[in-house]
Amino acid sequence: MQIENFKIFADLVETKSFSKAAKLNGITQSAVSQQARAMERHFKTLLVDRSQKQFQLTREGQRVYEAAKEMLHTYEKLLSELQEMKKVISGTIRIATIYSIGLHELPPYIKKFLHDYPSVNVRVEYRRSNLVYEDILHNSVDFGLVAFPVKQRQIDSLPFRNDHLVLITHPNHPLANQGEIDIKLLADQRFIGFDPDIPTRKAVDQIFRDNKLEIEPVMEFDNIETVKRAVEIDHGIAIVPLATVLQEVRLGTLVAVHFKDKDFTRPLAILHRKGRVLTPAMKKFIEVLGFDLEEMAPS
Repeated sequence: MQIENFKIFADLVETKSFSKAAKLNGITQSAVSQQARAMERHFKTLLVDRSQKQFQLTREGQRVYEAAKEMLHTYEKLLSELQEMKKVISGTIRIATIYSIGLHELPPYIKKFLHDYPSVNVRVEYRRSNLVYEDILHNSVDFGLVAFPVKQRQIDSLPFRNDHLVLITHPNHPLANQGEIDIKLLADQRFIGFDPDIPTRKAVDQIFRDNKLEIEPVMEFDNIETVKRAVEIDHGIAIVPLATVLQEVRLGTLVAVHFKDKDFTRPLAILHRKGRVLTPAMKKFIEVLGFDLEEMAPS
């Protein structure tokens, strides 16, 4: 048995999917199935209970999985220590992020990181929030960035920064010259929102409930860029993170209006799977983001 066999098996167990395990390891679904059967022949015992409709391990399979995780952790730790001994900062860092953070919050940090460590490759995937958590749990990425983080047992969540939520309008909209507005003034406006399952939309809906406003969006979109374009052509107004509209405000295509006596914020967080070994490159990336490495210690 090679270390790759145990990694594929561990990925299969954690994703409960032959196709997802195949994608994680760059092989075919058939190859994953063959690897599982090869391990069963090697250990002379069934590891996967194929009598069940859903993926399920046998008792022996669970023990092999636990041992595989221990071996993989030791192997990854060894690789990391050897790289540190050689003072090597290289490799690939994989990041999953929602669009608004990836497009507007993350780029300056990545630019600085790549300038300081040009031998490291950074891959950024844009994902919906729920899929970022899934990617972290399945070890298909090293870090995730989300808004309004949700606690999960297997994931560490580090507070990254807070965005201020503002109202955006077309420059000729009646609310554009208000400077600051009372949120009650939104009651009769055409409102453009995010899709209902997006965390920022849920937060905005809660703001409306807290202020006893009944507002139904006239349009709903799944990303910040489309919301901004709809407001730019004066189809309505929207509440968005200020950091996502700085360029449009500078260009004069949108106006950002703050709320009077209110400070609505959107917390951002960096996600990392608990117990995951950090390579030297990953440690440096965390430092560039402004974190002390001790914060990444298992809790």
